[in-house]
Amino acid sequence: MKFIHSVLLLLATLLAGLPSHAATCKGKFANPITDICWSCMFPLRIAGITLASLDQEDTPNPGGNPACFCGNPPKLGLKVSFWEPVRRVDVVRKPFCMVSLGGVDIDPGFDAPVASRYRRDGQDQSSFYQVHWYVDPIIYYLQAVLDNSCLEQQGFDVAYLTELDPLWKDDELTRLLNPDVYLFGNLPARAACAADCVTATAGFPNNTFFWCAGCQGNLYPLNGNVQAHVGGVQASSLEVYRIIAKMHREGLMWAASGEDGLCGYYPQPVMDKTGYKYHMLYPVPQTSKIAGKCCQPLGRSTILWGAGKEFPYEGEDFSYQIFRKRNCCQGAATLN
Repeated sequence: MKFIHSVLLLLATLLAGLPSHAATCKGKFANPITDICWSCMFPLRIAGITLASLDQEDTPNPGGNPACFCGNPPKLGLKVSFWEPVRRVDVVRKPFCMVSLGGVDIDPGFDAPVASRYRRDGQDQSSFYQVHWYVDPIIYYLQAVLDNSCLEQQGFDVAYLTELDPLWKDDELTRLLNPDVYLFGNLPARAACAADCVTATAGFPNNTFFWCAGCQGNLYPLNGNVQAHVGGVQASSLEVYRIIAKMHREGLMWAASGEDGLCGYYPQPVMDKTGYKYHMLYPVPQTSKIAGKCCQPLGRSTILWGAGKEFPYEGEDFSYQIFRKRNCCQGAATLN
């Protein structure tokens, strides 16, 4: 009996260390009415006055005079702030599996690294996922608000596939993008991420610890290799964190908050970690509120909101809606 138990344990260990070549491709088109947590857009502030908050979390806004002025084009207006849904992210096991497009399985005619999970010494587990980055300014393309210069004005688009990025699987190549990783590959730097986890769970992450991803682990390297895999929700949340940071580092995502954002977007190679919220769209839309909220800042613990959101077969790939903090000068008059 002990022999059979030992053999079964050995087989289970070997299978846990094999890449997941037989990953399925499942997905769903998000329903903008039932699958998106619209309260994440709040608080909404105009001229320093909170019009609606719905008890949602917020970051500091530009103070002082409620009026604002922009020079190109010349515009006089009022300061407004809100959280705009602007991007969508798939985290998938099977390359070219487009979860947000209904689970379409694309065959480009060449191979890309598949997802994998590895267990080291029977305890620590690591993983790898591919990620898809969508331009998704849903308020604009649904025409929910017309002719507003404070909204990102683009259509839905597939903007970035990590299957086409040679850095996404290779830690050595990724160091070309984040050479500062050499400064934080030590025990004190990693231990500091515990403080970032606490602040992200209590409110928003701490930008002082810019190399940390809160409770999800270490932000570096900016690729798909998750060194400490706890579960699919935790690992996919870390991938969301990393792809946003990677887009900022590559200049493909610009910031929109703070005093500098009032008159337009601006590059931010080291992203402001407090500038984003997100929530799950697939496999389980995160619309049920916990403590009055159905979205969370980057780095917050997944223990509460992530429960029951990963399951076999149809619940092992993930899709998330990304909200970006927007401070804007809402034009009341254009000066000629």
